[in-house]
Amino acid sequence: MDKNQFAKTPPMGWNSYDYYDTTVNEEQVKANADYMAKNLRRYGWEYIVVDIQWYAHKAGSRRAEHQYIPFETVEMDEYSRLLPDPERFPSSAGGAGFGPLADYVHRLGLKFGIHIMRGIPRIAAHLHTPILGSDLPASEAADPSSICGWNPDMYGVRNTEAGQAYYDSLIQLYASWGVDFIKCDDICNTNVYPTRPFSGKHEIEMLHRAIMKSGREIVLSLSPGPALIDKAWHYEKNANMWRITDDFWDNWDLLLNMFERCELWQNHVSQGCYPDCDMLPLGWLGKGFGQERYSNFTYEECRTMMTLWCIFGSPLMIGGELTKMSEPVLSLLTNPELLKLLDPAYRRRQVLRDRKQAVWSSCSPDGEVYVALFNLGDESGRVEIRLSELEPAYQPTALTELWSRETVTKSSVIGCEIAPHGCAVFRLEK
Repeated sequence: MDKNQFAKTPPMGWNSYDYYDTTVNEEQVKANADYMAKNLRRYGWEYIVVDIQWYAHKAGSRRAEHQYIPFETVEMDEYSRLLPDPERFPSSAGGAGFGPLADYVHRLGLKFGIHIMRGIPRIAAHLHTPILGSDLPASEAADPSSICGWNPDMYGVRNTEAGQAYYDSLIQLYASWGVDFIKCDDICNTNVYPTRPFSGKHEIEMLHRAIMKSGREIVLSLSPGPALIDKAWHYEKNANMWRITDDFWDNWDLLLNMFERCELWQNHVSQGCYPDCDMLPLGWLGKGFGQERYSNFTYEECRTMMTLWCIFGSPLMIGGELTKMSEPVLSLLTNPELLKLLDPAYRRRQVLRDRKQAVWSSCSPDGEVYVALFNLGDESGRVEIRLSELEPAYQPTALTELWSRETVTKSSVIGCEIAPHGCAVFRLEK
């Protein structure tokens, strides 16, 4: 198997976290999968990802006090491997795990993913439960000095034969369920250790080896960010996606900061290897957090986010509840020509950026050229770039704007008036 073939283009899908936090259940996952199959699949959207604490009993029941209830009961098999909570995922009962839910998603023509935390359950270490494929118990694989600063469920795994056996058996189990995508948290940047932000390095490698042994093409996504630019080679060798930011939410300052992050990572997009700008907080968010609300982004800011993510080549994961998606938001997600820019074969670069504006260009393998203009200011203003500043040099006959689909005549300058925090993206006609 070749890991770089697992995701030939940036993965596109839905993740339960932004709306449900830790509380998502089987019925809700199915409802979002049904919506994706009906409304989004034909545009390339295909992953349904169940995010954090699907194994935890009573998850979300004390949200005012704890996002993750300290040392609450978790569902676990006899070999130290976490299983879905059968109260929220009834089809998992009797040892079926996520197999039946994955089958449901697959029958819709979609792919199924789960979130995991780096490491081995603390309760497994405390109870000395077995590891499949090893004579040593979980307590010998666990590293009690390696923890997550914000989630109490796991210990890190030692770089030993027992540790590798644990990850091998874990991934083999999840592969047997039909899992296509794993988002591993507390591993891309282990930021509880400011002097050792890459302390999970060996566990990235162990997960990668386990996936390669499993015989199933499982996309490996690493969180949280910010990813370490000097470790780009390591992420590229062992994973398919890695977060270049901490949790991204519907705040203009966070979106503005993504231009700097994308500039830093723009040369590291390749087939099967994608710097990840994080989820798209569109539509309805926050129900599991106890504060259901509509995204704070303006429509112009939503278009800017989608345009930047696409022209940069980031994976796209919708964070909002799909079943409540409005037509205007749906239109943001179903622009075929904008989504074409995700192709890692396109050559993209940031042409300029200052406090008021940014310009990106992208060139397809057959020579099609696209230019995105962004107004980063708080007032309407003109953003422009001279054709002579593009690479390769290009002399179009006309320009077509991908959002409005309006065509304008050629000029030596590409430019237009843009609303605050808005954008325009042009295809340069031959």
